[in-house]
Amino acid sequence: MKVIQRLLLLVCLVFLCWGCGNAQPKLSDAELEAKVVEVIKKNPQIIIESVQKYQEEQARVQTQQRFQQVVGQPANIIRQSPVTGSPDRKIVLAEFSDFQCPFCARAHGTVKQFMEKHKSTVTLTYKHFPLTSIHPEALPAAKASWAAQQQNKFWEFHDQLFTQQQKLGEELYVQLAENLGLDVERFNQDRQSQAAEDAVVADFNLGRELGIQGTPAFFMNDRFIAGAVSLQELEQLLAEVNK
Repeated sequence: MKVIQRLLLLVCLVFLCWGCGNAQPKLSDAELEAKVVEVIKKNPQIIIESVQKYQEEQARVQTQQRFQQVVGQPANIIRQSPVTGSPDRKIVLAEFSDFQCPFCARAHGTVKQFMEKHKSTVTLTYKHFPLTSIHPEALPAAKASWAAQQQNKFWEFHDQLFTQQQKLGEELYVQLAENLGLDVERFNQDRQSQAAEDAVVADFNLGRELGIQGTPAFFMNDRFIAGAVSLQELEQLLAEVNK
């Protein structure tokens, strides 16, 4: 209703300005309403285009508000995801990644090096963003890492998935579980569970909400950077956050 009222008001103002510019006599409310209806009937695209623009603007505002709400509160982006580094969670580096993505594998070494240096001040959290249309093992690997997380071995499992990226598959997942001393029966049950699927999908949907299109992608508090980042780029991002 408010949208329509705004549109009618806009049409009325345009019509009034047109009338004043042509020195026409002032119309009564009934005459003005009739003219407005006539203009709308002759130009229905005015309503359609105005409503579309209004909806687009509202969506943009809501997305921006959602973005600030999430990245502005560490707990809103970490949620139930694994974390490492500083327990303070004042500076949070959120990594949206895909275990089968070669660029993510490149970034993995850089992030590891960065965290070794800044683990006392930066909290790293891993967010699943499997690109299933091009990486068939991305989702199974993500669910396997989630299962390892349930036995407090996420980061060890995560590291091995990236360093052995060319071997991703059932054999590797079970082998890693055994090597890390996991309860393999529980591991297999967990990775095949609906809870594993839900956790990965929740991360993916959050990434979409925040505008992520590909991997790897990083948020350091409210700063964003994408791609196989260099150590220098992460250092620069940290310097900006600390200003």
